[in-house]
Amino acid sequence: MATGAQAAGGSRHPGENVAPKSGLSRVDLKGWVSTQLTADTARRAQPHPKTATTLASTTGIPLTSVPAVNRQAELLSPTAVTAPTTLVLYDTAGPYGQLGELYAMAAANLAGHFGTVTAKPVQQYTAGMLDSYSAVVYIGSTYYGGTIPDAVPAAFYQDATATTKPVTWIGDNIWNMANADGVAQFSQKYGWDPTTSYFEDGGSVGTVTQVSYKGQTLTRTIPAGQDGGVLRPNVLTGTGYPAVTRLAEGLDSSNGHTFGWAIRSSNLTYIGEVPFAYVSETDRVIAFEDLLFDALAPATATQHRAMVRLEDISPNSDPTELRTMADYLYSQHIPYGINVIPVYTDPNGTYNNGIAQTFTLKQKPLVVSALKYMLARGAVLMDHGYTHQYSNVANPYNGVTGDDFEFYRAHVDTANNVVYDGPVAEDSTVWAQSRVTSALAAFTAAGLPKPTLWTTPHYAGSAADYKVFSSNFSARLERSLYFSGTLNGNSAGPNTFIGQFFPYVVRDVYGTKVLPENIGNYEPEAFNNHPPRLPVDLIAAAKANLAVRDGFASFFYHPYYPTQPLKDTIDGIKALGYTFVSPTSL
Repeated sequence: MATGAQAAGGSRHPGENVAPKSGLSRVDLKGWVSTQLTADTARRAQPHPKTATTLASTTGIPLTSVPAVNRQAELLSPTAVTAPTTLVLYDTAGPYGQLGELYAMAAANLAGHFGTVTAKPVQQYTAGMLDSYSAVVYIGSTYYGGTIPDAVPAAFYQDATATTKPVTWIGDNIWNMANADGVAQFSQKYGWDPTTSYFEDGGSVGTVTQVSYKGQTLTRTIPAGQDGGVLRPNVLTGTGYPAVTRLAEGLDSSNGHTFGWAIRSSNLTYIGEVPFAYVSETDRVIAFEDLLFDALAPATATQHRAMVRLEDISPNSDPTELRTMADYLYSQHIPYGINVIPVYTDPNGTYNNGIAQTFTLKQKPLVVSALKYMLARGAVLMDHGYTHQYSNVANPYNGVTGDDFEFYRAHVDTANNVVYDGPVAEDSTVWAQSRVTSALAAFTAAGLPKPTLWTTPHYAGSAADYKVFSSNFSARLERSLYFSGTLNGNSAGPNTFIGQFFPYVVRDVYGTKVLPENIGNYEPEAFNNHPPRLPVDLIAAAKANLAVRDGFASFFYHPYYPTQPLKDTIDGIKALGYTFVSPTSL
């Protein structure tokens, strides 16, 4: 999850999005990496039959995605093109089995852009199951071998080989499919040998820092000790082997070696790692987000849209600042969202000389007048919580509206990181609904229309909260948390989740339409170990997202900042070819 800034008028404490840097909560990635690489080392030590002449994975070859895309389109039936359905299969076995569901939710959410999605533990697969779907995605997050027996049914190996439908395989266990089918048969169909492909190159996973895809250089930033590596495909050459298309190219900056981060042959697309941890706005996950079009909507026309919203507007906001922003955006013919918190409270007087204060929109007619002015000039009213803070406690900063979480508990640790502690004590469907009901009543009391879009304060709520938001609003515009147990009912704990943001509109695993916010926000100062984010950073993120053929560059901006950085950001995004659209157009 990425960074953000927070304020509700006078207060300017940063942190709209302060989720764990890995994007995963309560997950031992170091332990998973150790298990992964130990198993891969053991597999390498096993004897292997000789294969034909190989093309070393370090050899650079051109990125030639067009023929593969066309072939993928040929493999899709007309029915799949018009009404795509996706089967997502995931691992649950082993000491880190909880990772499988978290990653499956991330994949299912993205596939939810295209149509309906069914997600199942891979061991529940039965013969012929994939015939009922347009495409299948398998996420290998548990390395089967040694003390962990293979949980992938033989029927899936057989069906994945026999089908002409698109199969996307991510991460581990592709070598088990080759062994199950017969290495010679697999190699002759797909042109590479997974049984002699490994995560290490020269005795280590190296330092894979970037992935090149469709003319964009995407980043990959994973701390030492938490990187399980990227499989280096052993591509075969010689008579009888089909061509293997290198869709995306990884670079190991420790030795300069390049390799196929994503490759395709026949109906099989293979991605050498699960790309859902340590994700940023310019991350290699963008390549996967676009590759899904090949399997599920290959005829999609290229278009690049942008969105902007003004953030953390409250009764404490400066109406002059709001009108200034409205005038600029109106002059540029840019529709935009306005995220409004209807009640401002500072229960401990943090910004008022120790004297508590609370006021509603109705009590601030000049702010309401400014909001109506904005609505008349292209703005879309959105609800950003009720008070955007919790009780009278630091959560994690000071208890003031706009600074703190409302639906989730958090604290700042001694290393200056925001740590997520779990849902608030009162959390329930009834409690969350009471907050939403009170917020909507406050908008009505101020003479404003009912918002139809929602953004969760600090992008954090429980699974129950998200379902409440879904029942009250047509869509959420935000990044979100997806909790263990959502798919299979077997929760690894109430604070085990994966955070995710999207490059396009999705229907997520909570059943909600989610509008994208994927390039972050302007924040000129560092906070909680997050660096500043300037217009150049947002524009760079927008450029990286040009790799998504029907994607967005969506960001937010706090109206207490000067107008010039907003102008610079919008001008830069426009120059890339994006067209700004209203959130309500989606």
